[in-house]
Amino acid sequence: MQPARAYIGIGSNLDDPIAHVRRAIQDLTGILASSCVAQSPLYRTAPIGGPPDQPDYINAVVALDTGLTPQQLLTVLQTFELAHGRTRTVHWGARTLDLDLLLYDQLVSADPWLTLPHPRLHQRAFVLYPLYDIAPALFIPGRGLLTTLLANCPTQTINRLDSDE
Repeated sequence: MQPARAYIGIGSNLDDPIAHVRRAIQDLTGILASSCVAQSPLYRTAPIGGPPDQPDYINAVVALDTGLTPQQLLTVLQTFELAHGRTRTVHWGARTLDLDLLLYDQLVSADPWLTLPHPRLHQRAFVLYPLYDIAPALFIPGRGLLTTLLANCPTQTINRLDSDE
């Protein structure tokens, strides 16, 4: 079976979020039957939705070539979240780690457990900017070219971090 290209969104805003994001990138590079082919720089972004007064998020995107199915990959991602202390108590609340399967090749799925592409990908600067860093010519199924989505993305405070931050 030919590996699939999957894009994973990474976010954290609790308990040393930069460290959580960096450890998550390391976790992703060790997934069985997978290979990390690209990782974006880190970004600091203002929270969107959820409770007020949350700390800023640290975000990144990783591209994996994987032999796992989308469902298998999602299970691995959720296992990593739990290992980082993720709890799901408040919708869009602060979290130690959030791993979103954004894209899996050009697969379109409306499964209740896994929607692909990620349903809000096209509205999130904190995903689009790091995704553009590693795949600027990407086409998002059902949405169009990444460059077009980025140009039409709602405004959000987002700052690329230096590599030594």
